[in-house]
Amino acid sequence: MDFATKCVHGIGANDATGSVSPAIYISSTFAHPRLGETTGFAYIREANPTRQRLEKLVASLENGLDALAFASGMAAVDAVLRLFKPGDHIITGNDLYGGSFRLFHRYEEQNGLSFTVVHTSKLEEITAAITPQTKAIYLETPTNPTMEISDLRAISKIAKDNNLLVIVDNTFLTPYFQKPLDLGADIIIHSGTKYLAGRNDVLAGFTIVKDEKIAEELRLIYKSTGACLGAMDAWLVIRGIKTLPLRMEQHQRNAQAIAQWLQKQPKVKYVLYPGLPQHPGYAINASQTTGFGGMISFAVDSADTARQLLEKVKLIQFAESLGGTESLLTYPIRQTHADLTPEECAEKGITDCLLRLSTGIEATDDLIADLEQAFAALE
Repeated sequence: MDFATKCVHGIGANDATGSVSPAIYISSTFAHPRLGETTGFAYIREANPTRQRLEKLVASLENGLDALAFASGMAAVDAVLRLFKPGDHIITGNDLYGGSFRLFHRYEEQNGLSFTVVHTSKLEEITAAITPQTKAIYLETPTNPTMEISDLRAISKIAKDNNLLVIVDNTFLTPYFQKPLDLGADIIIHSGTKYLAGRNDVLAGFTIVKDEKIAEELRLIYKSTGACLGAMDAWLVIRGIKTLPLRMEQHQRNAQAIAQWLQKQPKVKYVLYPGLPQHPGYAINASQTTGFGGMISFAVDSADTARQLLEKVKLIQFAESLGGTESLLTYPIRQTHADLTPEECAEKGITDCLLRLSTGIEATDDLIADLEQAFAALE
């Protein structure tokens, strides 16, 4: 079945009523026919029919064995880290969502895990960081917000040669453009809040795996900690996924056109978008994906210019988050990566001149016109 058809029809008919829209089962508990028998459901923290439908859909889209739907993307990250024990070492990408770094260093290190940060686009840095205690490589590609691209096939080979897990945050490209499990990864993480749900109206997260043992361990963690997605939110994500292919294509069209336009602006120093041929990761990204996504970062000539642009855009909104139908402009150094020190931000290329744009699905000309008036209004 084609990807787009899966998005619309999911796992098939909903129930005997013939309802086109899936039912929302809001019950927190489920009765048993008799002692020792079950309908397959007992308590919402373990499983819910609406959430189960979503999980099967997401697993299918990522070509995975199992998927779990969490109450947030960070809850999904937290669950994956619970697979490891004190003394274990994890290699992470140099450029990740700031909340991931906060979780790693503020909380997981005190629980006995250790982390080494490398540029995962540089295979030699990964190899050099491996120790006898290393258990996994955790990365994003493209990264947030500097759009670094990593070679998933090559990293997966290094991992397999050293008996390591590969964990990939696939939020930016979604399974529509990139399928990390097919490229050798073991675990995928999503902030479902973003492109999968796609409407800036729900908080959700996912893990997707291809190994039965890892799936069982994550399900036990899931049931024990209770960070599961509610039935109503699960339904909202199912609804969002129905239009995922259409939205991703328009996000990408907008991003490609805007990235090219930004390159021509005198006050823009550089543009980071994997769909530009001059991007250093262009060839690798093209070899392992079917698209470049809707995320752009760009640096302007001064912090003052950056702050003014945030205030002068009108159609594009100054807000955190990404992946929704509305275009959002974000200031990473003060928003998504505010927990990092100035030195950490500088090392990652996150400066007070850097802006991140999540292109929505509006008309391309309208978005460019808004940026044009914002640049023209600079003092």
